[in-house]
Amino acid sequence: MVQVVTDWRDLPEDLRGAAVAIGAFDGVHRGHQAVIAAARQAADSLAAPLAVVSFAPHPRRWFQPEAAPFRLMNTDQMVRALAPLGVERLYLLPFDADMAAMTDAQFATEILSLGLGIRHAAVGFDFTYGKGRRGSPEGLRRHGEQLGFTVSVIDRLDDPDGLKLSSSAVREALKAGDMARAAAILGRPFAIQGEVVHGEKRGRTIGVPTANVRLGDYMRPAYGVYATRTHLADGRVIDGVANLGIRPMFEIEEPLLEVWLLDFAGDLYGQIIETELVALLRGEMNFDSLDGLKAQIDADAAAARAVLSA
Repeated sequence: MVQVVTDWRDLPEDLRGAAVAIGAFDGVHRGHQAVIAAARQAADSLAAPLAVVSFAPHPRRWFQPEAAPFRLMNTDQMVRALAPLGVERLYLLPFDADMAAMTDAQFATEILSLGLGIRHAAVGFDFTYGKGRRGSPEGLRRHGEQLGFTVSVIDRLDDPDGLKLSSSAVREALKAGDMARAAAILGRPFAIQGEVVHGEKRGRTIGVPTANVRLGDYMRPAYGVYATRTHLADGRVIDGVANLGIRPMFEIEEPLLEVWLLDFAGDLYGQIIETELVALLRGEMNFDSLDGLKAQIDADAAAARAVLSA
């Protein structure tokens, strides 16, 4: 179980002294996992706890409050992705005006050393920190020499076939609807988690009841129809087919994920579900009639079953 700590000030000694990986870690993709593995190696060597230092909100959201939604996971998903990597603690630090104004030296001294009392920091080759993003991995290493912690820097990691392992590469794949490429970078399918909300209930009139989830700050993948797997609160995993977007035939203002859980009956309103977008089947389409829409949905369901059974 990963313990979540939401401040660095006045921590008891049992929450200090870890070997940490530092970064936004949005997606906890395979590149991030390499940084965490380096921190784990140091933790084992030092007999120290293994922790991750990240930030809420994401610094990009702080500096660009009007930016389009871009997140690849929420906090619950991050915690669950960190657990199998051996992470014991997540320092999810508040990124606010005070932190944004800190110099790189202040960040290293006040947060990493005095606050968290870290013994080692692992960072990626492109890690920046401090006001104006002036801090660099080499700068952190120099701070560590003065403050009493060691630093390891992880070089850029790509697949042998040249697949870039980065959050931006995941977003590019999602925008293109290339779910296989996104999953290859992440190490798991991209998934959207949220509460099932009431919709217009049109699907019920044609025998296709859907579980509707708002997208919130998630990156918007290509709009269209997807083969899906949905994890329910009770642990069941249900195959399905979902529309993600604005439904041209019955257009809505806010994009929505609408999942038809195949061979399932039950009331999910108010429950938290997580839906993996396994494959994009087609783009959004308009139809002349409900009969045309229903025929296409049946075809989509058959296509989803074929993809998911493969």
